[in-house]
Amino acid sequence: MRTPRTALPRRHRLVTALLTAVALVAVGGVSACGDGSAAAGGDEGPLRIGYQRFGGLSLVKARNAAPDVEWSLFESGPALTEALKAGSIDIGQVGEAPPVFAAAAKIPFSVIGTSAPVPQGEAVLVKDDSGYRTFADLRGRTVALNKGSNVHWLLVRLLEAHKMTLDDINVRYLKPAEGRPAFDNGQVDAWIIWDPYFALAERPGVRVLADATGLASNREYVLAAPDAVQNRSDDIQAFLRTYRTVTDWGIANPDERARTLAPELKIAQDVTERALLRSAKPLSPVTPAIGDELQAIADGFVALKLVPGPVDIRGRVDGRFNEVFQ
Repeated sequence: MRTPRTALPRRHRLVTALLTAVALVAVGGVSACGDGSAAAGGDEGPLRIGYQRFGGLSLVKARNAAPDVEWSLFESGPALTEALKAGSIDIGQVGEAPPVFAAAAKIPFSVIGTSAPVPQGEAVLVKDDSGYRTFADLRGRTVALNKGSNVHWLLVRLLEAHKMTLDDINVRYLKPAEGRPAFDNGQVDAWIIWDPYFALAERPGVRVLADATGLASNREYVLAAPDAVQNRSDDIQAFLRTYRTVTDWGIANPDERARTLAPELKIAQDVTERALLRSAKPLSPVTPAIGDELQAIADGFVALKLVPGPVDIRGRVDGRFNEVFQ
């Protein structure tokens, strides 16, 4: 048997309806304010930062210097630029080739910061008993590297310096996690790699055939999603100031920097120290000269038909945050 519903007094029903209407108006007002705030660059949740192992951003994370951001780890620059394409990060740090490949793929981003050159931070590794003494000795041999990463540009420059072409070597595009075992097991004759993977691979029986000195700057670049640059410039500037402060602290305190970063990288402290000694550099503003440098890299990749052209990377350089780096 159904329990009969007690009828509410008419006045009670009117009061209830009025309160409901007021609540709906209030919700609508809050929603409207939220939309306006987002358009003006208000609170949209934490900044989403993409970082690679060992890059300068790793130290920011290891020191918990930016507790309000959201971190995402990537094995390489190309993977990070794909995250920019997907809209899953706001800021990321890469080497000098990934921005070119990303621009060629029409991925939207701005270049908002860079570092001093790091030419000793990438190298061609060979086995000590291989007999190879110069890069030219690798003619007809198999060379492994990560496609679209900073070492890809080093390969291009090495070929130019030795009057060789891509047809003179056998290139195997392998991610760092694939390249190390291939090199260790003799499946490739040489491995072109960057720190900290470079430092991890250094051991008795392994020799540095060449690094990027005199060939490539091997700078780090800070990339940002255009929406974030447009709508969250204050948040980005605040984060970049923290990034600059932590980077400067690390350079001034190398021992403590290595102790802090080694657990984050999950590698031994002595390996961390060796890699940091040659690869940790101060941050720098993006000047017209930096745009020209990036454009030369893009033109080089286009000329070799490694990326479809033309690529205007110079136009991606955005100096609005340069004050932070000066």
